[in-house]
Amino acid sequence: MDAFFTGLDNLLQAPVLIAMAIGALGGVAIGAVPGIGPAIAIAILLPATVFLDDLVSLVLLLGVYGSSMYGGAIPAILINTPGTPVNALTTYDGFSMTRRGEAARALSLAYSSSFFGGCFSILTALVCLIAFGPYLKDFGALFGQRDILMAAVLGSVLLILAHRRTMAIAALLFGIGFLISMVGRQSTRGFARYTFDFEYLAAGFNLIVVIVGIFALSQALNLLTGKDADPPEARLKGGLFRGLSELRNYPGVATASAAYGTVMGIIPGVGEFVAQFFSYATARSLSKNPEQFGHGAPAGLIASETANNAVPAAAMLPLLALGVPGEALTAMMMVVFFDAGIKPGPDIFEKTPDFLFSLFIALLCVNVLVVAALMVSTRAISRMVHIPNRFLGAFILILAFVGVFSIRNSFVDCAFAAGFGFLGFVLRRLDWPLVPMVLGMVLGSIIVEKLTAGAGKIRDWSDLVDRPVSGFLAIVIVLVILATAASLVRERKRSLS
Repeated sequence: MDAFFTGLDNLLQAPVLIAMAIGALGGVAIGAVPGIGPAIAIAILLPATVFLDDLVSLVLLLGVYGSSMYGGAIPAILINTPGTPVNALTTYDGFSMTRRGEAARALSLAYSSSFFGGCFSILTALVCLIAFGPYLKDFGALFGQRDILMAAVLGSVLLILAHRRTMAIAALLFGIGFLISMVGRQSTRGFARYTFDFEYLAAGFNLIVVIVGIFALSQALNLLTGKDADPPEARLKGGLFRGLSELRNYPGVATASAAYGTVMGIIPGVGEFVAQFFSYATARSLSKNPEQFGHGAPAGLIASETANNAVPAAAMLPLLALGVPGEALTAMMMVVFFDAGIKPGPDIFEKTPDFLFSLFIALLCVNVLVVAALMVSTRAISRMVHIPNRFLGAFILILAFVGVFSIRNSFVDCAFAAGFGFLGFVLRRLDWPLVPMVLGMVLGSIIVEKLTAGAGKIRDWSDLVDRPVSGFLAIVIVLVILATAASLVRERKRSLS
């Protein structure tokens, strides 16, 4: 408990509280504007975190991460356009409720559901830290280099398999990201890899530069080359506080969806989309009126919003426990950890437990702050959906280049970011996923580092799985692949019959 109170005390500092408020309220505004989303916002903010205190930087990013999906529900419900990709399922029932004249009720339910899901996930993580904190220092002994290597491989496999209909494309992009991570001088042995004698490639590609290019610049180009849309006006009638009481009518849906979000968030490479579809399918199967789903069912809206907001806190656990990011946003936060000299992994529980409590308490405060602010400011925020796309694209473009240049005052970094931005733009036009490439860089560097560090103990492939943890993870990898293959075969047979 001492670590808990120390972590709480760390948050009660003016710069940290200001960063929390800016991140939380800014994340809502960012989520409410279709076309930006938390990944792009965090990509733009990453260069600025270099100049901030470690905890201030992470609290700022956590604020954006934990609050953007609240804002993303606003355009999804009002104009049938999700503010962030994970709010896409919210449009099914949210916009139908708006067309029935129940926009305020839908928004209130979305906020209340997101709040419940976020608090459920955060409190679960905090209880685990408090209950098992004294034993976590021994947890690190279970994980050697080969164990973390296998955890990274498992995350890679889950990431690829999560893109069920585009697994080949996801594997290709993951491989490209893996290859990009290997460019530059090898850290332990000092030899150059894939530099082709170009000195500016000796340091490799900066992860922040790649992220800004892939996410922010590509979206800016997408907005600049698209058409401005004039969404219809949706008037808000009724109070925004009724959802807090109405949520009590759906305890089973809310609890199951929060549990799905927490579990799916812990599993690397899965995230909000899978959690949402599981939650939505479960809510529909348990409903007495399943035919209403997709046509304005409150339970469908609750399932979607509860599940997606339960993921962020849970997704921090594999990052902190194993140093393996589950998706793009936690991969971006990993950059801040590295810049702060904090190495995520089992040792973090022993060395800086107060820091962990600070992060989860900050996420809890963000949820409370956001839901309180939204109940009184939704009418003002809802007007942001009318910002012209091209103005938004130009704004993102300027911010992205300024941010990249500020990292090392390098025009070469700007050129690299532009190149990756164009690549991301092409991938968006092809409707190919961007996340596998970024996680390919992050997980690829972990795999190479751990493989190199443990090379002295690896005589053949069997040595990779001769430890209890690595052996268990290897079995999980095989079972996941076999289960996915069996599922694809069944789908193939049904399509042919």
